[in-house]
Amino acid sequence: MTDRPAYEDAKRADHIDGCARSFRQLRTLLAEDLFRYSGRVSAAQALKHYLFTPGFKYTVWMRSTGYLKTGKVTKMALYPLFKLILLRLRYKYGLAIPENTVIGGGLFINRFGGIYIHNDAIIGRNCNITPGVLLGQINRGSKAGAPTLGDRVFLGSGAKVVGRVTVGDDAAIGVNALVTSDVPPNAVMAAPQATMISERGSGAYINRQV
Repeated sequence: MTDRPAYEDAKRADHIDGCARSFRQLRTLLAEDLFRYSGRVSAAQALKHYLFTPGFKYTVWMRSTGYLKTGKVTKMALYPLFKLILLRLRYKYGLAIPENTVIGGGLFINRFGGIYIHNDAIIGRNCNITPGVLLGQINRGSKAGAPTLGDRVFLGSGAKVVGRVTVGDDAAIGVNALVTSDVPPNAVMAAPQATMISERGSGAYINRQV
């Protein structure tokens, strides 16, 4: 599992907790991310997925923006521009993952849209994120805080994990499942199956039919 300090200690004032501290670290993380998409690492594969895979393109800008935030000179000279580009991609693709989020290598964003990750969340190595996923914060109570995901966690479409909970290594969160308590390693969590509640059909919901 990706290392995480205590929750209160993780909320640093400079907001660089998950940012790469060196260009070498940045390059390593991006290479590991690329491998999840293509199964190999090369300049040709990097260009291909940057141009045609929105999840990888966003990851490149997210990690690069975070890296620039850690340097005194780059924070003043380049970070604002990269941050603006990252915000543009956020609205374009519906991907809201802050640049300072602690995310291990091998992040795989399958498709895009409606994805929101709180910047206090922690994501382990080789995790999969799909459309509609939320890793959200709770502001009060015993679960105040944001989630921690272990390594090799799969989040199905519409999965919601909220509060200070831990999802163990190799767990899978199913489509539209809501997680508000700890999930053990290797667990598969599923939402209630749909059931029929009436036979009235779509009725007045289908307007102006052709």
